[in-house]
Amino acid sequence: MADDVISTEALSRRFGTLEAVKNLTLTVKRGEIFGFLGPNGAGKTTTIKMLCGLIAPSDGKGTVVGYDIRTQRDEIKRATGYMAQHFSLYPDLTADENFRFFAGVYGIFGKEADQRLKELFERVDIMHKRKEQAGRLSGGLKQRLALACALVHKPQLVFLDEPTAGVDPAQRQKLWDLLYDLCQEGTSLFVTTHYLDEAERCHTVGFMLGGELIDKGAPHALRQTLRGKIIGVYSEQSVVAMRALKTLPQVSDVTIYGYELRVFMREASTPQAVEGALRRAAEKASVKIDRVYAVEPTLEDLFMAYERSSAATSAEAQAEAS
Repeated sequence: MADDVISTEALSRRFGTLEAVKNLTLTVKRGEIFGFLGPNGAGKTTTIKMLCGLIAPSDGKGTVVGYDIRTQRDEIKRATGYMAQHFSLYPDLTADENFRFFAGVYGIFGKEADQRLKELFERVDIMHKRKEQAGRLSGGLKQRLALACALVHKPQLVFLDEPTAGVDPAQRQKLWDLLYDLCQEGTSLFVTTHYLDEAERCHTVGFMLGGELIDKGAPHALRQTLRGKIIGVYSEQSVVAMRALKTLPQVSDVTIYGYELRVFMREASTPQAVEGALRRAAEKASVKIDRVYAVEPTLEDLFMAYERSSAATSAEAQAEAS
């Protein structure tokens, strides 16, 4: 569709016997920040490389900014920007030299390159570091330089693979402010991240697990699917309480945050309905529970629920095979 900057159907990629991405059907709207989530090995980077035109899919089809990912890969490269997961610029070149190299790749030279450098270096606040070797820059400055290089040709869509990995919180905030500005101006952004608090900043998120897209939607809407399935418990003996509550058949898992426990129920319930069972389980282990209360689900809770479900499905499949 015209308002989709990315559209794929049953997209797959195999490396020998390994199927890194399986039947990916995905749409991303123009002008939004799309967060792509999943553990290491989930297929996120492979997906980005297919969408960028860096590798060809094994099966399936799709378009990126209106171009076919099989037959128009060069057009996709010219219309999109890519910021790699690991710093991929030339460490021995200065920030200025790196930028001009990438500008030249896209046919931007002379006064036009000078103007783009000034615009982007001021925007990402690295003009004062333009003559410094890229390898000597801090992690946050390296990421801002990489972003400037990815934006040199005014792409319609920018792929950012773990853009804030290894960056301190203040630099992360600055980078996200830049991303919102770009989005506001009409640039579409496709972002992978391990930071689930960052995923909350995205307009839409998709969860990858085992090479498959298992869910997609607005963060607040996805979180609501767990409403009533997580109960908060406060105990100053939290470790012992966690072990005791895990023995209950109606509990699928328990996670611990200091003195607070987040108890995952197999069926939606209320704190009042399950409080008695939780307290009895704790009493058997000679543990005191101070409070039982409702909690607001987070994307981290949702991600853990997906992983538990996937692990349970895999265990059932192995049992059937044996």
